[in-house]
Amino acid sequence: MSRLDELNQDMKIAMKAKDKEKLSTIRMLKSALQNEQINKGDELTDEDELTILSREKKQRVESLNEFKAAGRDDLVVKLEKEIGIVDTYLPAQLSEEDIREIVQDTVEQTQSSSMKDMGKVMGALMPRVKGKADGNLVNSIVKEELNK
Repeated sequence: MSRLDELNQDMKIAMKAKDKEKLSTIRMLKSALQNEQINKGDELTDEDELTILSREKKQRVESLNEFKAAGRDDLVVKLEKEIGIVDTYLPAQLSEEDIREIVQDTVEQTQSSSMKDMGKVMGALMPRVKGKADGNLVNSIVKEELNK
């Protein structure tokens, strides 16, 4: 079942339960997927859907940080709930230990030894962790490994 079908089913459930917050978030996610499908002019692959949902989560996390800095606790609570809902449609996130193992493995595979090889490592690494790990965390771990 595609994520779009899953969103449709969950949208019906949220409507029946009169869960306005969940319904609103699901509609935004569904809209983002449908817009991308229209722009692409073809069915979305699982990887495409994952990319779009990851982008939606990233936007919310960035907004959350800005709202926290501005002291807008009302919006912080709302965005935290939205992020939780978006997370249900994304694969389970890798732990920091798992990311470190994958980074070390990738550094060895690409025979990288310095920060000059950062692009090569990230290029090989990101397809392996796409949607499963925060890019900023991955980036910092790669820098740490290359600076050893």
